[in-house]
Amino acid sequence: MQKRRDIGTLDHPESIEKDLFLEAVFRRYGYDFRQYSSASILRRIKAAMNKERLVTISALQGRILRDPECMERFLSVVAVNVTSMFRDPPFYLAFRRRVIPSLRTYPFIRIWVAGCSTGEEVYSVAIILEEEGLYDRARIYATDICPAVLEGAQEGIFPLSKMKDYTSNYLAAGGRNEFSSYYKAQYDSAIFKSSLKQNLTLAQHNLATDASFNEFNVILCRNVMIYFNADLQKQVFQAFHDSLCIYGILGLGNKESLRHCEAANAYEALSKEQRLFRRIR
Repeated sequence: MQKRRDIGTLDHPESIEKDLFLEAVFRRYGYDFRQYSSASILRRIKAAMNKERLVTISALQGRILRDPECMERFLSVVAVNVTSMFRDPPFYLAFRRRVIPSLRTYPFIRIWVAGCSTGEEVYSVAIILEEEGLYDRARIYATDICPAVLEGAQEGIFPLSKMKDYTSNYLAAGGRNEFSSYYKAQYDSAIFKSSLKQNLTLAQHNLATDASFNEFNVILCRNVMIYFNADLQKQVFQAFHDSLCIYGILGLGNKESLRHCEAANAYEALSKEQRLFRRIR
């Protein structure tokens, strides 16, 4: 007869609930969060529980399995990260100084912003390309797991109250114009110019389950992989490697690195401090 595990080694009920919940979400809807950082996904599950006014993960599981609209609300909780336009201005200044010159050598430019959330980073890149005279020959692919945030990104409407901070970020990132020239104020909203959307493609894409879908000159995935465990990071890095052309640029968040990239020796640092890497083989 099989020996029982010692009571001290048994999993905590909440950990069991979490694992069962993630398995249920994957089997019911196809979204795979099983390799997300355990602490990170647990925080988001609890945020969803609060939103739904439920007290256990099991109760949230039961509701999500039977209510697709509840699943959409859960995706919104999972997908929305802290973001802003020209967040970490030194990164965008390095992008302008170190990446833009190499992009000038291409007749057409493809850029993938993975995990774009509500789109602030996408519009930041579009503004830089426009100021550098490259936007007309560029296509930006912005992807996220959550359809709701993609709809917001497509609209290009952000709170007017944030424009003061965004203007400071823009100027610190090497901005050359009046930042207000890129949007018009309407009531409490800032509506960004439609011309910034003309070469923008937004699509749903799950980094945990979906494969490479094009070849890119630049891939930006900033402050996303900090929520993944090591195995999922390896998987995502492989997808990015398969998607980058030779001498293509990979941009990461300031707390991320190539540590879990099996092809790390295929990259050189354009700016190690700002996490900009160039594929050299």
